[in-house]
Amino acid sequence: MLGPSGHLDTFARDNLPPQAAWPELRLDRFDYPDWLNVGVELTDRMVEQGFGDHTALIGNGRRRTYKELTDWTNRLAATLVENYGVKPGNRVLIRSANNPAMVACWLAATKAGAVVINTMPMLRAGELSKIVDKAEVTVALCDTRLMDELVTCAKDSRTLKTVIGFDGTANHDAELDRAALDKPVQFDAVRTGRDDVALLGFTSGTTGQPKATMHFHRDILIIADGYAKEVLGVEPSDIFVGSPPLAFTFGLGGLAVFPLRFGASAVLLENASPPNLIEIIQSYGATVCFTAPTAYRAMLRAMEEGADLSSLRAAVSAGETLPAPVYEQWIERTGKPMLDGIGATELLHIFISNRFDDHSPACTGRPVGGYEAKIIGPDGEELPKGEVGRLAVRGPTGCRYLADTRQQDYVHDGWNLTGDSFWQDEDGRFHFAARSDDMIVSSGYNIAGPEVEAALLAHETVAECAVIGVHDAERGQIVEAYVVLSEGVSASPDLVETLQDFVKATIAPYKYPRSVKFIEALPKTQTGKVQRFRLRPEA
Repeated sequence: MLGPSGHLDTFARDNLPPQAAWPELRLDRFDYPDWLNVGVELTDRMVEQGFGDHTALIGNGRRRTYKELTDWTNRLAATLVENYGVKPGNRVLIRSANNPAMVACWLAATKAGAVVINTMPMLRAGELSKIVDKAEVTVALCDTRLMDELVTCAKDSRTLKTVIGFDGTANHDAELDRAALDKPVQFDAVRTGRDDVALLGFTSGTTGQPKATMHFHRDILIIADGYAKEVLGVEPSDIFVGSPPLAFTFGLGGLAVFPLRFGASAVLLENASPPNLIEIIQSYGATVCFTAPTAYRAMLRAMEEGADLSSLRAAVSAGETLPAPVYEQWIERTGKPMLDGIGATELLHIFISNRFDDHSPACTGRPVGGYEAKIIGPDGEELPKGEVGRLAVRGPTGCRYLADTRQQDYVHDGWNLTGDSFWQDEDGRFHFAARSDDMIVSSGYNIAGPEVEAALLAHETVAECAVIGVHDAERGQIVEAYVVLSEGVSASPDLVETLQDFVKATIAPYKYPRSVKFIEALPKTQTGKVQRFRLRPEA
């Protein structure tokens, strides 16, 4: 049963899937009051607990304490309500790069009772329009440096009538900032229910009609009180840094929710390229990093050249499978494990992870507390240990799509089907095989592309690679590898043969890439995920 709601605009609750279509939720570990506003929990409540003078956010040349962040967000929340008429339950879209102002706008809109949609700067008017239409967005907050595409989107929108500029730099000189100057630092946040929708997460990489995942106020605390507390052991002394956009739930959790829940600090980078990340880790003594394996490879090279990244106690890898060579080199170089994990926008954050005291190469680990997972076959029955099948998960968070018939594809018999192929070893650990639609079937053999990629990456000439299956009249499919060579290495037919022989000697010979193509750079998302679909001939 859903708890009480503080929303006057009931759009979000009205468009939840029927409860019979929800996954089964396991909430026994997490108990929150009926009335809960996560914006308050991450700011005002932290000041009450004595963290007022602790640094909360660092970015664009400024440090902001928890007291400053609380006052700032209260002023902004008052402005949204009093000047722009934001009502509890209205959808508010935010467009910005990763900076403290974006976090402040998210927290302020949440305090005002809005349902927030964080979006990436790289989206164009057409992509924004699909999000605005799907969520019936009425108000948008936009970094003034990124207004053009959003203004274009608003011109043709039937719902989006108010676009408000804010200053994403440290100057606070834009419409929203100026309006907030006269507001008091006290704000009576909207009394939202723990089961009110606080956040709409649009899934990354979707084509056609986007899917919006609906997350409650309690869900946002659950990922902190579960994964961040249990796996990362976050302390107030921690300093978080990373590359994922705040527009993705992986980034919002790792760079805002987790540090703010425990009185820690986050350093936010608008351009989180590997060199910038390395510089920030060294400058601030960052302790927890969230990024993709590609960036960790760059960090390993930087350490060889003298970079000091010894302050990092937790290197979290997600978004792309972690190759065993990267994991092994990281331990060899730092003496600390790299924590691979898997999450999904539908479940909000990481639900299976390695631990500091329980980790191994090419392994995703065990379920986070409160979650359970199993491997199922095409008939939905659980498969024996060691067999590759579909990953099914359930726990305290789960998939609820906004008004979308694809809910029935994701949830079966109370379990979330993530679209990943995994296998489970005899010790109960889970191992990623491939995205379910990325399994390569060649001459009747199932071949997981990431395994071939890991083998190629172990060769000194390979900087990066991606493996896909391409049609072959004789075998159905063959393995095709796209390889980015290490600096100073030249492509040649002899090198193709060398790499093929190397893979044959490393893993089962039938898995070797029958086609090898050298490429300058792999196509990637902003979060560092390799877009394998763009390598396919039809693309």
